[in-house]
Amino acid sequence: MNRALVVRQPGGPEAMQWEEWPLAAPGEGQIAVRQTAVGVNFIDTYQRSGLYPVPTPFVAGNEGAGVVTAVGAGVTMFKPGDRVAYQGQVGAYAQERLLVAERVVAIPEGVSEETAAAVMLKGLTAYYLLFKTWAVQPGETILWHAAAGGVGQIATQWAKALGARVIATVGSAEKAALAEQNGCDAVINYNTEDFAARVRELTGGKGVDVVYDGVGKATFDKSLDCLRQRGLMVSFGNASGVVAIPDVTVLSRKGSLYLTRPTTAHYVSRREDLLEGAGALFSAIARGDIKVSISQTFPLAEAAKAHEALASRGTTGSILLLP
Repeated sequence: MNRALVVRQPGGPEAMQWEEWPLAAPGEGQIAVRQTAVGVNFIDTYQRSGLYPVPTPFVAGNEGAGVVTAVGAGVTMFKPGDRVAYQGQVGAYAQERLLVAERVVAIPEGVSEETAAAVMLKGLTAYYLLFKTWAVQPGETILWHAAAGGVGQIATQWAKALGARVIATVGSAEKAALAEQNGCDAVINYNTEDFAARVRELTGGKGVDVVYDGVGKATFDKSLDCLRQRGLMVSFGNASGVVAIPDVTVLSRKGSLYLTRPTTAHYVSRREDLLEGAGALFSAIARGDIKVSISQTFPLAEAAKAHEALASRGTTGSILLLP
């Protein structure tokens, strides 16, 4: 019998209950997958807590990898035995699950299922941020907050491969060492330094071209002070709390700045965009531009411990659940 972590009422990590979860045969356009690795992401915690509402009951999680066990009517792109990965389909914290085939990609040779599960959501996030939201060019300077996190480690390595100058922020000396190992040009501990003042110093008073901020409330205001005139503020997460802007004229006062709050779903909504992004991601891994860090693994049934670790903001790299 298939088992999964089911949320019947939003709440803390304990809201996820390890239960039997019947698996139907795949319908038209669907595939059934036996999962071998599941990624853990902040969006999982937001959905579990009710910050991002999901109709209950639901199985938590949004990213994983595994092996196709059956295909539904009309599915020609996959067959049983294929290794596949996905992101953006709620229901990942399960031993087996159904997926919409159009939203799944094949895992190329040379990439493990664990690696694929660790990078699909985080890697596609890095992809759209660096290539679509702001197409990073050689010689540009970017600021990346939480550079030692799952998205941060992938994105800063990728940005360096694109020829950007990367200024990073982290929350500890240990995380600073990781960011430096990943090639960041300058690393700022925002718990011990005024990161806005330091960024101005590092850029000769000019400011950076773009700020990528997945931290949210704790870093947003000072991030605006890090930008050059007409620079772009990309607020793509809220690990420290949701951002609110009571006075939009702050953008004009600080240099006619641009602000966007993007999400992966709007950048890979078409299959061709999903395949383009996944192809770029797996190619970057194959070239060695991105070295994937899996810092912790937990048994699938112990997902609550993984959520507690993520919420502590003391983690680095990717966290996996192993069914």
